[in-house]
Amino acid sequence: MEPRAGVSKQDIRERIWDHMESQNLADFPRPVHHRIPNFKGAPHAAELLPRLQAFRTARTVKVNPDAPQRSARFLVLDSKKTLLVPTPRLRTGLFNKITPPPGASKADLRRCATSQGVRSHSVPVGLDSKVLVDLVVVGSVAVSEKGWRIGKGEGYADLEYAMMVSMGAVHEGTPVVTIVHDCQVVDIPEALLEDHDIMVDYILTPTRLIATGRERPQPAGIAWSKISPEMMEKIPILRSLRRREEQAGKDVALRDVADSQRAAPPGSVRRPQDPQGVARGSPLLAATVSVGNLPHDARVSDLKRALRELGLMPPRLTWQGPRRPALLHYQDPASAQQAVSCLQGLSLGASTVRVALAEQQRDR
Repeated sequence: MEPRAGVSKQDIRERIWDHMESQNLADFPRPVHHRIPNFKGAPHAAELLPRLQAFRTARTVKVNPDAPQRSARFLVLDSKKTLLVPTPRLRTGLFNKITPPPGASKADLRRCATSQGVRSHSVPVGLDSKVLVDLVVVGSVAVSEKGWRIGKGEGYADLEYAMMVSMGAVHEGTPVVTIVHDCQVVDIPEALLEDHDIMVDYILTPTRLIATGRERPQPAGIAWSKISPEMMEKIPILRSLRRREEQAGKDVALRDVADSQRAAPPGSVRRPQDPQGVARGSPLLAATVSVGNLPHDARVSDLKRALRELGLMPPRLTWQGPRRPALLHYQDPASAQQAVSCLQGLSLGASTVRVALAEQQRDR
């Protein structure tokens, strides 16, 4: 699994995703492509977390919401520590604090650690909460023994960390942990690293606990020059942080629109811009995905919930009832194709949905 010379971040991601699928190392949800991959043995790897002195002394722990970190979230709650989970794609804020019911049993805590539990037993943490995070647990697609990390390509973990720096919630010495399968520990060329990439201090696998002794510094805050106006529109909390830093006299100039349309750096996955000539909210969208074989008792809220969990909620959704396919309308073919890939194998109730690209459609 060692990368060849001249590879990009995306090359490394694809090799690991392909390897985990072909060797049946992946666990639900599958396929693992375009995700932080869940893997067989993830709970066993998480059991190494309490061996870290940094975990034993931590009072507040931030853990990402992906499936392979579910056991880590349970261990935080079971250890009577404060658990913070980022909101999906940072749409409604940065953190949610998980609040188990009074007298919660271990079974209750395990439910609180699931994606549904995070939604049902959490309260938002605002910018003015003065929260201090003692330990950060992130997901990874690939990580090196030097602590260099590659995520799934959307940059949310890096942005979450930079936002925590901006809030004063973390500092250079705050330990960062990732939990991965052994096959995800690979050499990563240093040339692929960028200043905004978060580094890892500890790697937990089903067979090893690796202290990386990282030498590169963590990101020093939000790199506003890398933030696009489109991202500012999607993430309201960024606007609040930008106002704060602007008032503090910092340079908060955003990435120029022309820059955002140039080629992305090697290894990055750039979200395509809205098609030229199609206004936001226009009835004509570039690509439609058909989702069929829905359960007879399915509701549109069930499908929307699954799409939000996967970060695939389209700009517009046409619900035709459970007996006919639902139509997901995206603004570019790449987003539609990614949705098709990520939704393969999705189960709603007792049914596995059928997913395919549909023809362009226009609102009636």
